[in-house]
Amino acid sequence: MSENPVVTWTTEAPGVTVVTMDRPPANALGIPILDGLHEAIDAAEKAGDVKVMVITSARDGFFAAGADIKHMSTIDADSFLAYGDKMREVNDRLAASPWLSIAAVDGLALGGGLELAMACTLRVAGPRAKLGLPEVKLGLIPGAGGTQRLTQLVGRGRSLDIMLTARQVGAAEALAIGLVDRVTEDDVVGTALQLAGELASSSLPAQLAVVRTVDAAFAMPLAEGIAFERAQEQGLFEDGEAAEGIAAFVAKRRPDFA
Repeated sequence: MSENPVVTWTTEAPGVTVVTMDRPPANALGIPILDGLHEAIDAAEKAGDVKVMVITSARDGFFAAGADIKHMSTIDADSFLAYGDKMREVNDRLAASPWLSIAAVDGLALGGGLELAMACTLRVAGPRAKLGLPEVKLGLIPGAGGTQRLTQLVGRGRSLDIMLTARQVGAAEALAIGLVDRVTEDDVVGTALQLAGELASSSLPAQLAVVRTVDAAFAMPLAEGIAFERAQEQGLFEDGEAAEGIAAFVAKRRPDFA
């Protein structure tokens, strides 16, 4: 458990860690939460056995309301740059982590809160979810990866519509446009944990290779992407868990993945 009271983490099942943000009133992503998220990632890296990380909130009606505007109102340009870098670093570490991640969102995920959710591998939304990037109302842009990750998820036109209007997207629309991956009318954390359990039962090296190759489709021409896919598959066969998966299939048993 963390010594930081606004971010805690627990092991809910083998390979599954739940990280909970709890900074009243709305989980503004100030330095305390950002430090706590860094600590949670540090702890998962040190443990070495995390396959899925679920990120959620203990604040009713909020995932995270965005950047800490009060903090931003008191700092100079250099401090603003450092604050933004700290937010970007959390998101980039999460996106590049050696495990899968799920954002469990039931309530407002705005600005930096949505940027944090988009840095996760997958997003599960509850019925109260409202997602948006309202930074233009402050004379700013989403600066912690938002302009890039939103566009990759929903495309140029929808991304511009959401950011230029600063509107909030409900769960049903978010699912329809690909901003979230699953919607539940039930307990969003319970649904995320069920998904996490499914993911944790499979081969993590293969899953991470899937993520890398899908991301390559956005960054590489088709021929380069296929060559990258070929190298990833060969690496899994030679050094991954493919031998166990193939042996288990032939023996008609469940694979024993690490």
